[in-house]
Amino acid sequence: MAGKQETLPRRTDIKILVVDDREDNLLSIETILERDGYTIRKASSGRAALKVLLSEHDFTLILMDVQMPDMNGFETAELIYQREKLKHIPIIFITAHNHDEQYMFEGYKMGGVDFIYKPINPDLLRFKVSVFAELYRKTHELMMQERELKAANVSLENEIEERRISEEKIKLLNHQLVENNLELQAINEELDRFAYVASHDLQEPLRKILIFSDVVTTKLKNKADEDVLNSLLKISKASERMQRLINDLLKFSRHASNTEDFVETNLNEILNEVVADVELDIQKRAAKVEWKDLPVIWGIPSQVRQLFQNLISNSLKFSHPDAAPQIEIYSESVFGAQVPEVGEKHYKNIYHRIHVRDNGIGFDAKYAEDIFVVFKRLHSYHEFEGTGIGLSICKKIVDRHNGYISATSKPNEGATFTITLPGRGIAISEPAVARQAVLSK
Repeated sequence: MAGKQETLPRRTDIKILVVDDREDNLLSIETILERDGYTIRKASSGRAALKVLLSEHDFTLILMDVQMPDMNGFETAELIYQREKLKHIPIIFITAHNHDEQYMFEGYKMGGVDFIYKPINPDLLRFKVSVFAELYRKTHELMMQERELKAANVSLENEIEERRISEEKIKLLNHQLVENNLELQAINEELDRFAYVASHDLQEPLRKILIFSDVVTTKLKNKADEDVLNSLLKISKASERMQRLINDLLKFSRHASNTEDFVETNLNEILNEVVADVELDIQKRAAKVEWKDLPVIWGIPSQVRQLFQNLISNSLKFSHPDAAPQIEIYSESVFGAQVPEVGEKHYKNIYHRIHVRDNGIGFDAKYAEDIFVVFKRLHSYHEFEGTGIGLSICKKIVDRHNGYISATSKPNEGATFTITLPGRGIAISEPAVARQAVLSK
């Protein structure tokens, strides 16, 4: 909570103590000064003045008559200035002794700052009082400025200390970042070696599967029934695709995609291959996958194949238990100006927007960002099997194609994944910045 703001004293804040044993003198001085709006306190003796000063210390000025019975003005001033809290109050002596130097010396020695001689000149009195009132105001102003400067200095010191602490934290974080980068680099190198060894070791049994499948097919040709030969053919084709997939995954893990890898890719042909790969899952769930008139894009076929295989597998996995899966894939062509993520440079370019819609269990729209995070799962392992990496791979593939992927859904109302890819006329260079649109129905 902020403290009360201090303001400069007003006329009514100027308090003057008038000390005189004669009531008519007190009334005369009060009459002269009241037109200036000062606050006047009166005391009829030195002892009465000391009594007032016991409880009030905020006087701007004391006007003290020298000639008073019992205790004169000089004696009263001496007692006043013995108290530490009263030493700052200036005293003007009022006397009938006209310019007696010894007398004046005594007054100054007692702490007086000036003399006014009787009979009192009203204008001179008002002028001298106004000088001390202005001095009081200036002193108060300087004190306020001093306090403000001290507060500003403390604030500046705190800010400097906070900045120093922040700089130390930044240095520590930078050091940790360098160490983490070195560690990450070592891990990546180890993963590259592992991926190479794994792909090499996986390809060897695949080659044997292909060889022996070919041998069995040759021996059973014209001997086995057609269903057996078709199954052997499917084994061979699946093995060949797996061999391609291993090579493509190896390149994918090593970030080895170059502009030379991009070719014209017919999405209709890609979907035919994907559906053939997941044929058993489709039959098991009595699913229906429909698409037509999908565009030809500029992409990496193996990665595009993996993209749609992950999306279709995802729809099959999260299908509704009481309804056969229905998966519809359709597309539309739009200008860049209709794509929120596209910069002004590509507003006139053509983009292909491909939608993959299902009738599955769906999800809450607030998780639309989370589903593309690697290993992020919305369901437990007991409900649905999987690693939580499939959709993150989809996003990575779309990013590499300078595209965008988003999802819209509601619980128990299915989900729609929308992939926006640049048309063939847009050059593919470095991967797009990782972004995704979060939409809700």
